[in-house]
Amino acid sequence: MSLDAATTDRLVAAALEARGRAYVPYSDFAAGAAVLTASGEVVPGALVENLVFGLAMCAERVAMFSALAQGHRDLAALALAAPTTAGRRTMPCGSCLQVAIELAGPDLTVIAVGPDGGDRVVTTVDELGPGLPRRGSPAS
Repeated sequence: MSLDAATTDRLVAAALEARGRAYVPYSDFAAGAAVLTASGEVVPGALVENLVFGLAMCAERVAMFSALAQGHRDLAALALAAPTTAGRRTMPCGSCLQVAIELAGPDLTVIAVGPDGGDRVVTTVDELGPGLPRRGSPAS
């Protein structure tokens, strides 16, 4: 899906706002996300850490799961606002990419931005995770 500048800015602003609500007492790595539904609604999500690392939930999955829980079945885009990782723009992790493939498909637009909304990188789930198992195909 091609996004106009105003919609992209609205999605990024929601991710930045959600970043401010992240629960990150262990890493201080605040991340926020927002998904755009096909109907134009924006649903935010924030990183939620836990002392037991495996119980943490990435901001991207919180946003996607929240959208699904609200009845949205068609996701058009995902924005992620986070600090850099190893000096590079932070992108969704493998788990988030796999969930995005399942819920939205490989063409989902991903917009990754820095903590101030700058340094935007626009890509797709398929470009970030080529070869990820698709819905209906057996996982390798």
